[in-house]
Amino acid sequence: MGHRARVGAESFHFPDLRTLLACASPLRSGDQLAGIAAASAAERVAARIALADLPLTAFLHEAVVPYEHDEVTRLIIDTHDAAAFAPIAHLTVGGLRDWLLSDAATESALGALARGLTPEMVAATSKLMRNQDLMAVARRCRVVTRFRNTLGLPGRLAVRLQPNHPADEPAGILASILDGLMYGAGDAVIGVNPAGDSVPELVRLLHLLAGLIERHAIPTQSCVLTHVTNTLQAIDAGAPVDLVFQSIGGTEGTNRSFGIGLALLDEAHAAALALGRGTLGDHVMYFETGQGSALSAGAHHGVDQQTIEARAYAVARRYRPLLVNTVVGFIGPEYLYDGKQIVRAGLEDHFCGKLLGLPMGCDICYTNHAEADSDDMDNLLVLLAAAGLNFTMGVPGADDVMLNYQSTSFHDALFARRLLGLGRAPEFETWLQRQGITDGQGALLPAGAAPRLAAVMSPLLGAAA
Repeated sequence: MGHRARVGAESFHFPDLRTLLACASPLRSGDQLAGIAAASAAERVAARIALADLPLTAFLHEAVVPYEHDEVTRLIIDTHDAAAFAPIAHLTVGGLRDWLLSDAATESALGALARGLTPEMVAATSKLMRNQDLMAVARRCRVVTRFRNTLGLPGRLAVRLQPNHPADEPAGILASILDGLMYGAGDAVIGVNPAGDSVPELVRLLHLLAGLIERHAIPTQSCVLTHVTNTLQAIDAGAPVDLVFQSIGGTEGTNRSFGIGLALLDEAHAAALALGRGTLGDHVMYFETGQGSALSAGAHHGVDQQTIEARAYAVARRYRPLLVNTVVGFIGPEYLYDGKQIVRAGLEDHFCGKLLGLPMGCDICYTNHAEADSDDMDNLLVLLAAAGLNFTMGVPGADDVMLNYQSTSFHDALFARRLLGLGRAPEFETWLQRQGITDGQGALLPAGAAPRLAAVMSPLLGAAA
């Protein structure tokens, strides 16, 4: 039983699928912390040799987290689309890699395949791929979503405008929003991480954001990133909720540590749909994920952190989200030690999510005790933007004063758009031109042009203060 492979004179045995996947993963500190990483480069190569020869059907018969003990596993198995899987059912993991990199893997073929793939299949395939392979395939996966604008179209990169404030002061939040809009950011969502969890305060923030969007007819959506139970209470209180946010994980235990389960997410999804606030579409969920969250919760079941991360995408896929954001370096060096590991994880997450049919974004970030810096984040931003990332973060100055980590700024997103010739959501682009913020080609106009938006918002900032 198990899986065997030789590298030179050495023979390696991997007793089960869980061990094989962990040993085949690129080196990362989280798997070392969990005690499941390959002990040597030779063992890692042997695991990849064995994994390449593994039939894809094996993933339908051996669960890395027991079916009877985990609702995420049950979701993955019970919703697997056998008809979509049929065209590749004869392949091995290595065979799937080769097919994905072939001319046969067109945008339409990849879209049709998404529901036939399990997270474990795509995670396994990613372990056999170079960074350029991950980028080449992800770029061909097109996932378009809509609420008040259209996200994910080719040649475009959206930005979440993140106007966090350590005391949730309206003037500070509005100032950051104005700053972001002047840089052409905010088409993905204007999303605030609140400093507190008081439902009345959350309702106040929701009204602040909704009022701004309605007053200026901005074709975007707002979100206050609080626990889903708080959002449900806000909906009951009549608050103008556009998107429901929640952090999710790849096992039932991880989600339990977040205070959620599928039944609760079902309830929240239905409640947001019932509000009918979208004008172009009904994608109403916003999820965030991150490698290492299951290990932090003691709920990883001995599975490597990248495979568990991919399983979180099965949870997200159930709800047809507008946005899915992998917060790639937020937990710290215990899970992704340095810039190289963060870059690799970001590309893996984007590849896996897109292949599974999700609108993937990335918070390209690191904590100040990680062996990483802004140069690493520049590299990942360009790689992901070239690979077809749906959206990234826009934080004033790249330094999140409330969450205390380093992310990407409004000018970073502007740089990526200029470098790669990427536009914004089309409806948002048109609005920016009407406001005098950009010209007919989407380029920012000089600050001296005095956009109408600034003139209108200045009194609001004074009133809020």
